[in-house]
Amino acid sequence: MKILIIEDDERARAYLRKGLEESGHVVDSAADGKEGYFLANSQPYDALIVDRMLPGMEGLAIVQALRATGSKTPILILSALGEVDDRVEGLRKGGDDYLVKPFAFSELLARLEALVRRAEVESVETRLQVADLTMDLLSHRVERAGRKIDLQPREFRLLEYLMRHSGQVVTRTMLLEKVWDYHFDPQTNVIDVHVSRLRRKIDKDFGQVLLHTVRGTGYLLREPTPTDP
Repeated sequence: MKILIIEDDERARAYLRKGLEESGHVVDSAADGKEGYFLANSQPYDALIVDRMLPGMEGLAIVQALRATGSKTPILILSALGEVDDRVEGLRKGGDDYLVKPFAFSELLARLEALVRRAEVESVETRLQVADLTMDLLSHRVERAGRKIDLQPREFRLLEYLMRHSGQVVTRTMLLEKVWDYHFDPQTNVIDVHVSRLRRKIDKDFGQVLLHTVRGTGYLLREPTPTDP
């Protein structure tokens, strides 16, 4: 699993990171709420561990903001506040589980694994949608505004990955690994060529752009906003 820890206590953060990495997981971490929220929005994670009391941006505010963007990433809230009302508030504001400090690492790991298993079962989708762009995963039919769009197999995989991560910046490395199955950069413009072809098909003849280039970083497929041309 790829996990993000948002925890301001340095010792607790190091303890969690060490335990998770020793368990075979990839871990990123942030020491304050604003940095954590930025990381959570910048790339996909299998799960988040979010401390409730954080500088910069409070833990429950992070959870609410992520849920408001449509994020379904499993979130485990950590807190020294263990009263029933505190736990209920954390769950109602978007947390998937709530663990009271102090805790046993084995319990935290088991809870994380259970959250990810549950998310994997719930994430079996047959239809994806971003704005008026739809993809049927069973029939491989793609439409925008009701108009059928014909895609080559690689274009379909590329669009599926972008739609599954809509609202998130997707890097070239992520696309190489997940769409092309490359675990190295072949130093070609293969991604640029396919993205350009895909953009022509899903954006050119429609009113608003969905697929954006984030200069120096990657690509972003998202709903139109009022400020878009």
